[in-house]
Amino acid sequence: MERVEEDDPKQNNVKTRPKGGLVTMPFIFSNEICEKLAVVGFNTNMISYLTTQLHMPLTKAANTLTNFGGTASLTPLLGAFISDSYAGRFWTITVASIIYQIGMTCLTLSAILPQLRPPPCKGEQVCQQATAGQLAILYGSLLLGALGSGGIRPCVVAFGADQFDESNPKEATKTWKYFNWYYFVMGVSILVAVTVLVYIQDNIGWGWGLGVPTIAMFLSIITFIIGYPLYRHMDPSGSPFTRLVQVSVSAFKKRKLAMVSDPNLLYRNDDLDASISVDGKLVHTPDMTFLDKAAIVTEEDIVKPGQAPTLWRLNTIHRVEELKAVIRMGPIWAAGILLITAYAQQNTFSLQQAKSMNRHLTKSFEIPAGSMTVFTMVSMLSTIALYDRVLVRIARRYTGLERGISFLHRMGIGFMISVLATLVAGFVEVKRKEAALAHGLQDKAHSIIPISVFWLVPQYSLHGIAEAFMSIGHLEFFYDQAPESMRSTATALFWTAISVGNYMSTLLVSLVHKFSARADGSNWLPDNNLNEGKLEYFYWLITALQVVNLIYYICCAKLYTYKPIQIHGKDSGSEGDAGVELASKV
Repeated sequence: MERVEEDDPKQNNVKTRPKGGLVTMPFIFSNEICEKLAVVGFNTNMISYLTTQLHMPLTKAANTLTNFGGTASLTPLLGAFISDSYAGRFWTITVASIIYQIGMTCLTLSAILPQLRPPPCKGEQVCQQATAGQLAILYGSLLLGALGSGGIRPCVVAFGADQFDESNPKEATKTWKYFNWYYFVMGVSILVAVTVLVYIQDNIGWGWGLGVPTIAMFLSIITFIIGYPLYRHMDPSGSPFTRLVQVSVSAFKKRKLAMVSDPNLLYRNDDLDASISVDGKLVHTPDMTFLDKAAIVTEEDIVKPGQAPTLWRLNTIHRVEELKAVIRMGPIWAAGILLITAYAQQNTFSLQQAKSMNRHLTKSFEIPAGSMTVFTMVSMLSTIALYDRVLVRIARRYTGLERGISFLHRMGIGFMISVLATLVAGFVEVKRKEAALAHGLQDKAHSIIPISVFWLVPQYSLHGIAEAFMSIGHLEFFYDQAPESMRSTATALFWTAISVGNYMSTLLVSLVHKFSARADGSNWLPDNNLNEGKLEYFYWLITALQVVNLIYYICCAKLYTYKPIQIHGKDSGSEGDAGVELASKV
């Protein structure tokens, strides 16, 4: 993002925002912590709940899990649209949290009341599956949770970053640090969920296991609302999607016009763009010139002084550049999908692997299978802390970048580590099945194989390290490169990539399960006995797809153009005194 500081003649008309800063972080983070406790506390162990409490077949349970994760990551588009267009981030978060609270309460009741789940079964007997009514209550609760997440996820990230004024040099560098610490706090809450909450679910009961995060969510809503007077609030500036469509329609209507020779002749209107360019105006870029035609002024577009033009025919260059910025982000967004597909296997097949292995630390203590993701969280948190405190300082000496390395480089490192994670996972599965065969347990689905569960630690840890690099870089990329009036929408794209990644996992599992089936009943991904499958082939298939994806990403990153922005100067002076810096050097 190229930044040019200039004088702003209308500076005195821009309302100052003295609020915000670090003092608001506890109130904002508390909401995110409890949302993650609720989501992860159930999602991490959900495969166990669906198979042991509702008696679903493994593949159906795995697809239910990824479908729910996909839906919960798709709804942020709706929440971001409401936030950016009408309600603002604070009220969107508040209302969404209440909806989430209702969903969690219903889910807790479904776990407490025995009539809302099928009767328990013992040993190897055929279990009665959940009825349609019981599943309807479950899915209804999950849907409310997904809708609530849709308002919380995109807005909490952007709302927190809004508390730092990027035009203030003292606060500008705090924004990228905020993303590190946002993810760190989120990781701590996930760590608590996969240890304490999973232990409660496995050893005390699902009623308490879901009741604790439900109570925590209620307390976080109260805390978040109490912080209202301290927040820096950004008013909604109208539908960003409408503006994007208006530019597209304008460019299409003027497609036959010849392009102007001088970009300075393209339409500009500071008053019209004031509410969507508080931090600075986007300046013209030479690519995608067919969209520039939306800013060509014709005789038909001329209006009286002070009168706004018809935006379905004429748009400012700032609005044209908004659309260009969104289009540029598309290929980078798509590259993140497959990493989520690989990561999703931790809560499905990797968890099933863990359940079949020796999880005893001592004779009396056994690690819950759902808590294996603690190794993912610990490695992620350790990497974030090491990156923020050590790696950035070292990299800064060589790159000159305030953030150490650019977010595009950070994402690339994450992609490479993710490839290694699934490659290792395949070899570990081979080792697990060899142990099962050696002890005559290959055809015994519910028997514990005498091989330590710690063989799974490398793949879990590598996924955590990959996430510390890729996911934070991805999130930072969307916030930094998106137009300022679309930051909730941009962070929603981060969650949308997670959504598509989960759906991609569902599709991949279904296709592999279908086409790897043989007449003798063998399958890469069997429904009931993982020992008789070829899970390692599935992991290596994902590895191959990730290698192709990495090559694609490198090409996209090489061709990517950072958005240029003209920052409103704070001191009087000439435009010629403007300084230029690249956002990748912030």
